[in-house]
Amino acid sequence: MEIEFKVLTLNCWGIPFISKDVLPRMRSIAEYLGKSDYDVVCLQEVWAIADYNLIRDVVVSTYPFSHYFYSGVIGSGVCIFSKYLLQDVFFHQWPLNGYIHKIQHGDWFAGKGIAMCRVIVKGFSVNIYTSHLLAEYNRTCDEYETHRMLQVFDTAQFIQLTSGAADFIVLAGDLNTEPGDLPHRLLMSMTGFTDAFNEADKDAQQPSYTNEGPDNSYTNLTLIKQKYPGKRIDYILYNSGSNTSVVMKRYCRPLPNRVPGCTYSYSDHEALAATFQISKTEGTTKNHDLRTRAKVLTECIDNCNSALQILVNHKRVYWFLTAGLLLLFISTIAMDTPFNQPVLIHIVRVVITILLFFTFIMATAWNMMEKHALLAGKLAMEVCLKQSPEKDT
Repeated sequence: MEIEFKVLTLNCWGIPFISKDVLPRMRSIAEYLGKSDYDVVCLQEVWAIADYNLIRDVVVSTYPFSHYFYSGVIGSGVCIFSKYLLQDVFFHQWPLNGYIHKIQHGDWFAGKGIAMCRVIVKGFSVNIYTSHLLAEYNRTCDEYETHRMLQVFDTAQFIQLTSGAADFIVLAGDLNTEPGDLPHRLLMSMTGFTDAFNEADKDAQQPSYTNEGPDNSYTNLTLIKQKYPGKRIDYILYNSGSNTSVVMKRYCRPLPNRVPGCTYSYSDHEALAATFQISKTEGTTKNHDLRTRAKVLTECIDNCNSALQILVNHKRVYWFLTAGLLLLFISTIAMDTPFNQPVLIHIVRVVITILLFFTFIMATAWNMMEKHALLAGKLAMEVCLKQSPEKDT
């Protein structure tokens, strides 16, 4: 028994009012997919339901089965299109998703998580996972590294717990972490995934970047002038089941640098596609590098400890601000109306009240929520660490 299975993933960059050329790009993406021959397509950053419906209506004859994963306030932005009937779908939202007051980032409002669906292809059970991790807004000082690390740990555990009966497992999406970063090393050491890029034909000379590349029309001109090589944050990762073997036959970036006849690219990310040959075999044993996993987990636990200490400092700062704002509010009550402008003093009081409420919530409920999420992830990592051999001294 043997099958061929084709996967495509693309971050569509469909942020309403912010992303450029959204409607024509979504139409172009839909037209390409409608003529394509993949078994499953994983899309991210399809934030507007209208864009999802547009794509779905165009590709329905090619991909009759699809699912949008609703989550958070604005939706996860993640959806899947399939040639085959979706047997199961599930979405696990991560407990740490950035900060509600970082409105300019928007990750918290998306309620990000890991999406899963299962299909049966000629007797083979295939688990498809897709995700869009918390973005990295500042590589020099990444305030979200711990959040992203725990998202990855959650993802790895979720995949392990839901893929036991699968013949083939694939994770395709925008993981917002580069090879060698701590979240990337954690994911690979926990799951034993194979990176399709590393198995690609080196003679094909595929560019490594998937975002901010020099050939993309949406890459910042400053980066192009600096000859920035781009970054690889989109992946197709895969693994076989206990009674199957998988060979990657082809890996490529299927879309041209520009939409045909236009001056713009399909997205600010590059699409990735891979073709796999899956066959039945006798029972096989998968070996994991437990020492590497132990080393990575230890580093992650140290990271959690540092993050917990930072939370203690944040709590003190917010309590200090709360006390200061409370004193300021009380002083306005005893204050004479300045310049005979009662409206002005009322506006000041309203602003102080809003700030007071914000700092109080951040010092109490929000701080406790983040602390508990960090502790939950840290303790789960310690459980995994006990399963690993002692590190070399």
